Amino acid sequence: MSRIPYITTENFTEVQKQLCESITGGKRSHGRSFESFFTNEGGLKGPFNAYMYNPAIGEAAQRLGEVLRFEGALPAPLRELAILMVAAKWKAHYEWWAHEKIGRKHGLDEGVIQSLKAGEPPDFDDPAQALVFAFSRELLETGHVSGRLYAKAVDLLEEAGVVELVFLLGYYATIAMILNVFEISVPDGEQAPFPQKGRENHVNNGD
Repeated sequence: MSRIPYITTENFTEVQKQLCESITGGKRSHGRSFESFFTNEGGLKGPFNAYMYNPAIGEAAQRLGEVLRFEGALPAPLRELAILMVAAKWKAHYEWWAHEKIGRKHGLDEGVIQSLKAGEPPDFDDPAQALVFAFSRELLETGHVSGRLYAKAVDLLEEAGVVELVFLLGYYATIAMILNVFEISVPDGEQAPFPQKGRENHVNNGD
């Protein structure tokens, strides 16, 4: 369940239909059926139902997410590492649930994944991952990045790559806010990845 009602396909306005087509017919659709984008209630999964409440913003947001996921220059393991860091910081259940699988698919080490989930610094074999972790952690925790880390990130990713990484962290922080504020759960039958800590939400846990 979600705090905001699901807007189902039969109730879409023309603008909402266009947004739904952008989401389900774009690069996210590769290897996925149309039905896989929807909950049992008939609304769009994850943050996308919230997008339907403001289609103009939703269209801009979905396009930014598509660019970052499928058109960005960051190597997939570095991208998914940064996304999982955001998901773990915000305890965003759906975000973690979705990107844990994607990160694993793209070769992110299982030990790294489990350390991030537990809120512990991973032991990295890859220096590039260690640097992206350090950069992302400092930005997420302090709102700033030191000159030393910035210079190292530019050496690794160049300026364009650092810009992309900052956009990536900001975008997925926005997604985490949407998921948490509107209490968007993991799909039916899936286990919530983080303890609830008293949150009055509807994550499927057998209750």
